[in-house]
Amino acid sequence: MAVERKFVAEGVRRARVEKYLVKELKRAGYGGMDLVRTPLGTQVTIFAEKPGIVIGKGGKLVRQLTQDLATTFGVESPQIEVQQVQNPSFNAKIMAERLANALERGWYFRKAGSSIIRRVMDSGALGCEVIIAGKLTGARARTQKFVEGYIKHCGEPAITIVETGYAVAIKKLGTIGVQVRIIPPDAVLPDHWTMTAAPARAPRKPEIVVTDVGEEIDEDIDLSMGEEEFQEEQ
Repeated sequence: MAVERKFVAEGVRRARVEKYLVKELKRAGYGGMDLVRTPLGTQVTIFAEKPGIVIGKGGKLVRQLTQDLATTFGVESPQIEVQQVQNPSFNAKIMAERLANALERGWYFRKAGSSIIRRVMDSGALGCEVIIAGKLTGARARTQKFVEGYIKHCGEPAITIVETGYAVAIKKLGTIGVQVRIIPPDAVLPDHWTMTAAPARAPRKPEIVVTDVGEEIDEDIDLSMGEEEFQEEQ
């Protein structure tokens, strides 16, 4: 298999696994996954708000997930590790799923979007952006955006610093897409700088410099002449 085809196949497999985990772990507060290949197999780290639901009673659900990843998606020797999300308010995936659930339950889109923004910013985030697109109030689809704080939209910081989560809400009028972007409070922005005062220095002692201020002696003058002879010559 060519290198290009291998990269494409890995991307497709990762997307399929992500879609499968979102569907199976919706009740557990699924917050994303990290898939890393190791010499012993494939390490799959699942981040969830409720790890107990992911593990299941007696580890039944984890064993089922491991079997499905190996047989259905072709993941080589999957080893699943479950980690709890410490602060769900900073996980864009969890916030997007909560917003989609609120829309499916009948919340007005403005109220639902403002509630997510307020919860994220009250937790101490540097910035948050919520985008809701679809048939919100009628037959014509439109997009509504809620922004508060500081958000990067381009460049490397938009990829490495901003947390992005997507979700879908299915309603009678149609499908509504949800996107949540969050900058956590511990993010270091490239355009952030602070000014610090220079350390105080000990006063320097004045230096005494002795210089010769006398007149230069003319080389043409005969130093052996006496005072009277010198005056007569002048």
